[in-house]
Amino acid sequence: MAQDNAIRRRGLLRNEEGQSALEAALSFTIILTLFFGVMEVCMALYGYHFISEAAREGSRYAMVRGSSCSGSASACPAQASDVQTFVRGLDYPGISAANIAVTTTWPTTGASCTPSSLPCNNPGNQVQVKVQYRFPLSIPFVPSSTLTMASTSKMAISQ
Repeated sequence: MAQDNAIRRRGLLRNEEGQSALEAALSFTIILTLFFGVMEVCMALYGYHFISEAAREGSRYAMVRGSSCSGSASACPAQASDVQTFVRGLDYPGISAANIAVTTTWPTTGASCTPSSLPCNNPGNQVQVKVQYRFPLSIPFVPSSTLTMASTSKMAISQ
């Protein structure tokens, strides 16, 4: 009997039935973390594409609404708050408008401005729109963080 118990104990020590389940669980954890990490990076790239497009759209909005615009029913001439409202209203799917910051400037000053006041939104002068987006980066098993992305667009005012 004692010999049979010793043989059974040695057999139990060599038994590897649960090892494959443990290896599979660890492998799936690593693979799923990588999969969701790649998906989150793709969403961040989508967010960067959005802010690049939003900066261009914002500067287009401001360039056709300069000091001599006519025929536009809204925001003629455009102010910084009008451009911010326009950009936040673009409403891309998956993008939170609360995380968008828009800064609109008219960098030309001095003699070319008539009258010399800010903003200098006369035709031929420049308008610059900078859009920042705080992207909430969350990858499983990695501490959550916020990725701040920015894009700037500058165009000549046409009207």
